[in-house]
Amino acid sequence: MDLDELLKVRARYDAEERKGAQPDSAQARVERAGRVVRQSVPGLGWNGVLWSDLDEENADAEIAAQVAFFAERGCPEFEWKTYGYDGPADLGERLRAAGFVPEPPETLMAGRVAELAQLPVEPPEGITLRVVTDEAGVDLMMEVHAGAFGTERPRIRDHLLDQLRNKPECIAAVLAMAGDTPVSAARMEMRPGSAFAGLWGGGTIAQWRGRGIYRVLVAHRARLAAERGIPYLQVDASDDSRPILERLGFGVLGVTVPYTWTATGTA
Repeated sequence: MDLDELLKVRARYDAEERKGAQPDSAQARVERAGRVVRQSVPGLGWNGVLWSDLDEENADAEIAAQVAFFAERGCPEFEWKTYGYDGPADLGERLRAAGFVPEPPETLMAGRVAELAQLPVEPPEGITLRVVTDEAGVDLMMEVHAGAFGTERPRIRDHLLDQLRNKPECIAAVLAMAGDTPVSAARMEMRPGSAFAGLWGGGTIAQWRGRGIYRVLVAHRARLAAERGIPYLQVDASDDSRPILERLGFGVLGVTVPYTWTATGTA
């Protein structure tokens, strides 16, 4: 994509996936509150700010209002997902001053499904792909995540099970198996009417990296998106994933940094 197309795609992404966001579970609520769009959900679901339209005059008051809102709901934590082109320019500093802690930056990337769906999907020797449709498959995905990322992710497990049970048309999850052993896992989330399918959770355990499994999982999901007429894939890419995705044809839309506030006040 050239710069003009990337800017148009980014504007569409902001309009549909941030400002026009839809709840990511049956229990979640997305609402416009003041100058932000936020999601709130009970239990293990994701709470946070998806979009904001702030300036130097109103940013601190809006940040304080969101902290008060989520604190009053008893949320143990919530995330403010910022993008490098969000205003004001010192938004990150203001969030840190309000008690938020930044997570590592990720690169917001997008690619054309029509092109990505042409990538080879034949897995490397010794690997087969398994579509995840039930709790047993989700547990295998969590096994991969623990091995690949070194952390347990109960919130993601809960989210996947909720999607498979209540919105199966909005989720596509896949495992790469070496015999009976899961070695890589990934999912794709799709919102009704959106031009974007989001790629999430792509991870491979260390001893199986460098064999092209990640690329195969991208191609597999691209073909599913093509079948549904979705024009773009979107990824919040880590530093490890970004060069692979660029080689596959993804373009950079910006940099995103999640800021997390915790109820303990020690974040």
